[in-house]
Amino acid sequence: MNIYLIEDYVRRLNIGDVERFALKQGIILDNEELNIVYEYIRKNYKTFIYGNPRDILMEIKGKVKPITYTKIENLYMKFKDKIDLFTKTIRDNS
Repeated sequence: MNIYLIEDYVRRLNIGDVERFALKQGIILDNEELNIVYEYIRKNYKTFIYGNPRDILMEIKGKVKPITYTKIENLYMKFKDKIDLFTKTIRDNS
């Protein structure tokens, strides 16, 4: 998998996809939170994959309920190792 596949996936991602994934992860988003999370994913996915999303997470923290933010942050931490392995693989294959 490479960044072009991810870019294509994010381009085709819709708000329903985000809602379904959140529900599978035990995260219930109200409409405002759903829109916030969707827009942050679409605009900032590269930072979540390749960079340090701490500032983005802090922005999100101020826009969603505390319980929602905690679940989002825990989900990111859960997938961080997989993301790091993915980016290492891309760098190694470049």
